[in-house]
Order: sequence, then C-alpha cells, then structure tokens
Amino acid sequence: MVTTLVASRLSPGRVGAVIGRNVGALRSGPSYWIVLVSGFFEPLLYLLSIGVGVGALVGALTVDGRTMSYASFVAPAMLAVSAMSGALAETTFNFFFKLKYMKTFEAVLATPVRPIEIAVGELVWSIVRGSLYTAIFLVVMVAMGLVEPGWALAAFPATVLVGLAFGGLGMAVSTLMRGWQDFDLMGTGQFALFLFSGTFSPVRDYPAGVEVLIQLTPLYHAVELVRGLCMGVLGWGLLGHAAYLVVLAGAGIWFASRRLTRVLCD
Repeated sequence: MVTTLVASRLSPGRVGAVIGRNVGALRSGPSYWIVLVSGFFEPLLYLLSIGVGVGALVGALTVDGRTMSYASFVAPAMLAVSAMSGALAETTFNFFFKLKYMKTFEAVLATPVRPIEIAVGELVWSIVRGSLYTAIFLVVMVAMGLVEPGWALAAFPATVLVGLAFGGLGMAVSTLMRGWQDFDLMGTGQFALFLFSGTFSPVRDYPAGVEVLIQLTPLYHAVELVRGLCMGVLGWGLLGHAAYLVVLAGAGIWFASRRLTRVLCD
C-alpha cells in the first residue's frame, strides 16, 4: 500500500532531476571521488584481515550442512556490509549536510520538485553508490574463489535491495538528527549491527535470547539473504529476508518524505 501510494505521487522526470544534481556535484571536483572510493576499502580490509588472516587460524566451518572456509563464510557478510555502508554514507552524512547546512533541498523545492521526489531521488543515488561498491566487491570475491560467478550475479540484485532498505532507513534517521553529535549514536548502532549480525560467526552460536534479538535487526536479514545466494542455498527463508528488507525500504521512504514535508514546507 505504501509503495503504491508513493509511486502514484512521483514524477520520474523530477526524480531524475534530483539524481542529475548529484551527478553534477560528483563532476565538480575530486573531493567527492575520494570519499566515494574510500568507502569501498573498509569491508575489503575486513575481508582480508579477518576472513583470510584469522580464517587461517579458524579453519573450516559447517553451515547448513556445507563445509566451507572461513573466508567464504565472511565474504558474503562483508558484501552485505558494503551495500549497507555505501547507502548509509550517502543518506546520512551527505543527506543531513544538504538538509541542515547547505539548504540544498530548500532550493530544490523552489522548483516543481516535491519532498517525496527529493527523497526518492536521494535514495536512488544512494543505491547507485552502494551498487558500485558491491559490484567491485563481487569481482574481488570471484577472483579469490570465494563465490562462483553465476551465484555472484544472483547475489548482486540482493545487494541492491540491501542498499534500498538501508538507504530508506538512513534518510528516515537523518530527518530526526538535531546535530552532528547525534551521529555518534548512529555510528554506535551501525557498529553493533556490524559485529552481531552473523557477520563473523553463525548466529546459532549466540545464546537463545541474543539470537532472537539479532534476528530482528536489518543487517541480519541482509547477511542471510546475500550469504544464501552466494552459497547457492535457496529456500523460502530467503523470501522472508527479502520481504523484511522491502518493508523496511518502504517504511523508510514514507517516513523520510513525511519528515521532509514537515521540516521544509511548514
């Protein structure tokens, strides 16, 4: 219902104009390119240091009846983290700066573009950024023999969905931020998700209560969806993880557009 309501109010041309504005900013100087490229290396370094380095000490793992190297277990999680990080970086820090300090969106609203179209345009741009990270990361995984090329292609749309979900969440959170200090809380929450979403060890290894709590978090569903596709383990559970992310994306974009309307138009 939320998706239908949003789609009925959108103008693709105006959404494209918002995206075009971001493309123009990308061309304006090298600083944005440096930020863009640097965001790819964090999950890659985690993969090499923990997945490969620590993996040499951990040895093989058995997951869903399959024995795999520790690097093969960690790599899909880092892929999901890469999609999350790319989307959140664009829809939190950059979005907040444009909203609160540059007053970019106030200027955009002087045109026929509406708040919902700003939100969707910024979300699509964040997905482009996250997809760039994940596409390169998948090439690295294939080159290292951590995933078969066919399953890598199957996993890529899942990473786009992950970016969509976290992009919507990031925008929703950013509209509630009062200042840069609030990003400390967001960073703490993001790091907690990073550590405790089945990224470095199977969730079943946690105590029962902690396991249930983890299963409520968005990165857990992102990791399970991407890991299942990378491993070639298909099942109805993957649809459940995908549905969770779709609902999160829809709720995020709906809330963000409502908040933008209140902040910019009232």
